[in-house]
Amino acid sequence: MSGKPVPSEAPTLADLRRAREALQGIARDTPLLESDALSQLTGCRVFLKAESLQRTGSFKIRGAYNRIHRLSPDERAHGVIAASAGNHGQGVALAARLHRVPATIVLPEYAPVTKASAIQKHGATVVLHGASLDEAYAQALELTRETGATFIHPFDDWDVIAGQGTLALDLFDNLPETGAVIVPVGGGGLLAGVALATRALKPDAKLIGVQARGASAAVASFEAGHRLAGPAETIADGIKVSEPGERPFAVIQQTVDHMLTVEEEEIYRAVVFLLEQARLVVEPAGAVGVAALLSRRVQLPPETPVVALLTGANVDPNLLGHLIEYGLVHSGRSLLLRVILPDRPGELVRLLSPLSAMRVNILGIEHHRAAWGLPVNLSEVLLQLETRGPEHSAEVLATLREKGFSVESLLPGPDAAS
Repeated sequence: MSGKPVPSEAPTLADLRRAREALQGIARDTPLLESDALSQLTGCRVFLKAESLQRTGSFKIRGAYNRIHRLSPDERAHGVIAASAGNHGQGVALAARLHRVPATIVLPEYAPVTKASAIQKHGATVVLHGASLDEAYAQALELTRETGATFIHPFDDWDVIAGQGTLALDLFDNLPETGAVIVPVGGGGLLAGVALATRALKPDAKLIGVQARGASAAVASFEAGHRLAGPAETIADGIKVSEPGERPFAVIQQTVDHMLTVEEEEIYRAVVFLLEQARLVVEPAGAVGVAALLSRRVQLPPETPVVALLTGANVDPNLLGHLIEYGLVHSGRSLLLRVILPDRPGELVRLLSPLSAMRVNILGIEHHRAAWGLPVNLSEVLLQLETRGPEHSAEVLATLREKGFSVESLLPGPDAAS
């Protein structure tokens, strides 16, 4: 944080409060949940701001509604257009419907079907275009020029930033002693809005922005002191942005204390952690702050009240299933074993008996009598097993080998080093 003033045109605390007034009855004051598990791990008092339970499943309704609310009657008549990976589009679609304004949302072709469907349910027109958000953005601008509609930027707009900042007003109302806020970052609109509110209400609170390492242009820009573009490859599509916005970065540069990145595997584990420990479905982009805490990348004095923002819940069910499976594997609770057995009666029973004794749950089994490369007197068995954790997995492998079985682990886990 440089200590320099933010741009004079940036929203003031009064602007943020006006935005919150406009959002009364529209945006929910989402729950603030204390996490015992994260508190024990970090030594801080960790709270989760469950904006994943917001309308449309994301914080984006805040900024989108405030922007459309401030349109003139003539602008409303011409409609609005937005480009989105999904969440911003849903926010704009709902806000437009509530204001009775026509809306068109341009999504990249890879956007999950669930997000496109949710946008259409709010009455907006969906256009699929391009292989990236940048290509969808360019198409949205072209449509804006053709139609005279107003483009609703997902983050590089002062009214949008003010709307996102209302989240922090709610937060400080509920937890005025907050000592640090951890914010997922894509283009930077949410972090900028939260920063403006935080510096006005709790100037000494720490502000920490988190990105996925594969899409970390805002972190690189923060470290360089000027905006940089970079690659954007991450499972966290809600923050899959190649360059921070000009307006949000001008605020971030002057107000934020730390910016850091997390790895893809850490994001997966955070999604599974939140599902198990907090009973919350959170999309990868919304879980990066928790990933930073779980990986111990955030260092704060003991007992600091820390709030991690869970910014969205819009994850495709197929992806969620994949993330859960991945998380179980990397937490040592899932095994995929290849076992070579003599091809004779009773061998499969002999293999399964010790697994039953160790209370292992068998999720899948394949028995191949003519596996490639095996002599005719041998067979191959593939076992997918669910265990209680890394120690139990290691016990399974050791016990089977002690009983003379030829066992190979096909997934990362307790056998990876052998």
